[in-house]
Amino acid sequence: MAWIVLVLSGLLETAWAVSLDRSAGFSRPLPSVVFLVTLVLSMLGLAYALREIPVGTGYAVWVGIGAVGTAGYGMVALGESASLARIVCLLLVVAGVVGLKLFH
Repeated sequence: MAWIVLVLSGLLETAWAVSLDRSAGFSRPLPSVVFLVTLVLSMLGLAYALREIPVGTGYAVWVGIGAVGTAGYGMVALGESASLARIVCLLLVVAGVVGLKLFH
């Protein structure tokens, strides 16, 4: 269960990062509220998962999921660069996350 919560919390990290961008420096109310709610839920999920998963592994997986999700969203939805080198780097992050799970 801890791993499922950790993955969901990583996805929520993507949501709060995107919402933070969309809030335009907290000048837009709805994205600002979405940011705060998803941030709190993401942190609560991480805290829950860390009761069973070592902090180094849990935090690295959480950040990796959030980073890859946010970068992927940027490439797909915001027209950010999707160069081969960038995609390979993101795949290396994914490989690291999978490796941390496998060798936990």
